[in-house]
Amino acid sequence: MFALSRCSLRMYNSLVERCFRDCVDTFLRKTLGKQEESCVHGCAEKFMKHSMRVGMRFAEINQSVATPD
Repeated sequence: MFALSRCSLRMYNSLVERCFRDCVDTFLRKTLGKQEESCVHGCAEKFMKHSMRVGMRFAEINQSVATPD
């Protein structure tokens, strides 16, 4: 259980770090600008779609290994 939490935390931290690095340009305001907000939304969506696809692919591989032809 602890390993799963640690893995989830790493994934979340990776997402935050990457989207922040790619999207935040200035520190003049406390809030994100419209362009930054849009970038963060797109970045998070892309990250989640990628994670889901990787998970699906691992499941496909595991299934093929578990039931050899």
